[in-house]
Amino acid sequence: MLTKDKLLDSIKDFPTEFSIDELVERLLFVQKIENGIKQGEHGETYTTDELKGKLAKWLQ
Repeated sequence: MLTKDKLLDSIKDFPTEFSIDELVERLLFVQKIENGIKQGEHGETYTTDELKGKLAKWLQ
């Protein structure tokens, strides 16, 4: 979950004016990174061979 501190950190480098779309895009990006970190901490990852197999199926 995104915290207020993470939100503030993620937008403090924004220009003075920005669109809602830019903000939403940044927030989604930060959320996806946080989710990936949590998945890694819980061992929810793929080996290189598993990933190659999944990629081969996607590319068919």
